[in-house]
Amino acid sequence: MAIFAVGDVQGCHAELVQLLDQIAFDPAADKLWLVGDLVNRGPGSLEVLRLVKSLGDSAITVLGNHDLHLLAVAEGVAELHRSDTLDEILGAPDRDELLRWLRNQRLLYAQDGYVLVHAGLLPQWSVAQAQSLAREVEAALRGNDYVTFLSRMYGNVPHNWDDSLSGYKRLRVIVNAFTRMRICTKEGEMEFRFKGEVENIPSGYMPWFDIPKRASRDSTVIVGHWSALGLLLRNDIIALDTGCLWGGPMSAIRLEDRQLFQVSCNSPVAKHW
Repeated sequence: MAIFAVGDVQGCHAELVQLLDQIAFDPAADKLWLVGDLVNRGPGSLEVLRLVKSLGDSAITVLGNHDLHLLAVAEGVAELHRSDTLDEILGAPDRDELLRWLRNQRLLYAQDGYVLVHAGLLPQWSVAQAQSLAREVEAALRGNDYVTFLSRMYGNVPHNWDDSLSGYKRLRVIVNAFTRMRICTKEGEMEFRFKGEVENIPSGYMPWFDIPKRASRDSTVIVGHWSALGLLLRNDIIALDTGCLWGGPMSAIRLEDRQLFQVSCNSPVAKHW
């Protein structure tokens, strides 16, 4: 059995199919780990959801910010953005089935020293604590009052973790760290406007994975979300958002031997990110 981790798909269905062909993915024997943001901006979000759902237990996906945005829009608590490409999903005959499936996916997955999450982990969170916090959000997403949660998850504050946080403020910090964070201070204060390259990070901030003595540093955290960062392969971090949506490749890595697989973008939305 091989485990393949795949970067942000964002509706790039044709490239995902090509990538699965390249790695000779066998659902009966292999596992596919997806870093989230299955949907949006690309042309084939509906087909991506149907494909990943059809893989059943062979695919593990964590939720990204675009996936959560789709759920919020579908429930009428968020508005479509001009660049969104979610209409096909919202009008599909199997819409409710797909959205129910998406709502029941994980926010974080940990196995054998690896942690799969869309954006990152706050520096003070151990893997065990991060798992516990992810379960809190997952319970809210799967609960009877999930629409209220979706309506309250948006916002940039609080921008740092405090164990005493409760209610929707607590859940919002967890969601923001797992699905939106790129940079933070040494104390774990997040900044959400920055989306650029590492050399342009504002003073006082650094990539979340470079914070000294980060509590999760003994695990390998697998992420996407930061296309301007690009491919990063280290013992403690595997970053796989190589910007397929913007003209870069779509990337997968076989965890057993760290072999990299990539396919070219067919129809980039823009030339660079």
